[in-house]
Amino acid sequence: MTLFDPPAPLAERLRPRTIAEVVGQTHLLGPGKPLTRVLASGRLGSLILWGPPGVGKTTLARLLAAEVGAHFIALSAVSAGVKDIREAVTEAERLRGRGTRTMLFLDEIHRFNKAQQDALLPHVESGLLTLVGATTENPSFEVNPALRSRARTLVLEALTPADLLALLHRALSDERGLPGVQAQPEALELLARLADGDARRALSTLEVAATLADPVTPEAVTEAFGRHLPSMDKGGEDFYNLISALHKSVRGSHPDAALYWLARMVAGGADPLYVARRVVRMASEDIGLADPQALRLCLAAKDAVEFLGSPEGDLSLAQAVVYLALAPKSNSVYTAWKAALSAVDGEQLAVPPHLRNAPTALMRSQGYGRGYAYYFDDPEGSFAQRYLPEGADLHLYSPQREGWEGRASERWRKLMALHAGEAPGEAAQMTES
Repeated sequence: MTLFDPPAPLAERLRPRTIAEVVGQTHLLGPGKPLTRVLASGRLGSLILWGPPGVGKTTLARLLAAEVGAHFIALSAVSAGVKDIREAVTEAERLRGRGTRTMLFLDEIHRFNKAQQDALLPHVESGLLTLVGATTENPSFEVNPALRSRARTLVLEALTPADLLALLHRALSDERGLPGVQAQPEALELLARLADGDARRALSTLEVAATLADPVTPEAVTEAFGRHLPSMDKGGEDFYNLISALHKSVRGSHPDAALYWLARMVAGGADPLYVARRVVRMASEDIGLADPQALRLCLAAKDAVEFLGSPEGDLSLAQAVVYLALAPKSNSVYTAWKAALSAVDGEQLAVPPHLRNAPTALMRSQGYGRGYAYYFDDPEGSFAQRYLPEGADLHLYSPQREGWEGRASERWRKLMALHAGEAPGEAAQMTES
């Protein structure tokens, strides 16, 4: 390093040099755990390391290669392509002739398209390359099944505040870190909480805070940390986990949780219109006829988001979410609609002749519309006639007992009795109700 070469960032300088120095991931590296057993056997197969940023995926791959004596080639799917894979294969073939195995580490493997992932398959299959792919996205969705079947998926967990606190203490005592820098205990505890399980963020913030105050204070940590947007990869698994948590909190009638997950999405940069569309969906799926006004209110919130934009329109989303969480719940229409779609997925039964449209004399001569009982002329006959196709004995809709639907359920029971022919004399009463 010269006068003009800046030192490597603290997180890079403090990378573990051995497996024993790795902080966290004890579910993989503890006694008798999966990676411990694999390393003891000396037979390391291809792996996919799935976990959030800053938990040591790259570091772990480097250490595994060193443990088994493999040559380490690192590529990033952000910038690499099939040409880089070919070059790695050529190097691996050359090294195999010398008795050296090759580990190809592919960071952000989810960014490789299907063709690029397929280019890896024959070399992983033959054992020429031991592939270690790292991803923050769910491999079930982002990695080709053929490649997943040839690699073991290991889940890395976000570091705990205790893990991060131990790492921060190491940074202040290790000669590669910040020897001589002092920090108040409450400052380190604050940073361990703020870092959200990300070792890289914790160390980077500590390095900046050390330039602002000595000893490092909570105020210096807060200033160095800056404004942190909640973690959310738009379009990735985190995004869909958050919208799922919001939906389930509304369904579970928990307004505080619903507001929390909504705030996580909005603060994380989610498109407010996307959220509004999902909120409208919730009004029909989970509130339904228990409160028919819910759909109107959610559509009004969507209009407000379009009209006002963010952040002004976000308040309308919050209003809608709280309303839905407090509203009575019914999924009767949702389940009935799914059942109806399932019922028509197959044989298409004919419309009964008396229900068919008969605009021409020819159609009337074929019996279209014949015998149809018009409800307002003949209520009793209307209930007596069949509305489903012959051979279809369906019971799709059943009301639930909350809200408006609960109040309407008595009418539904009377209607079902009339259509079943059990009490045709009640038709007059139904007309009045």
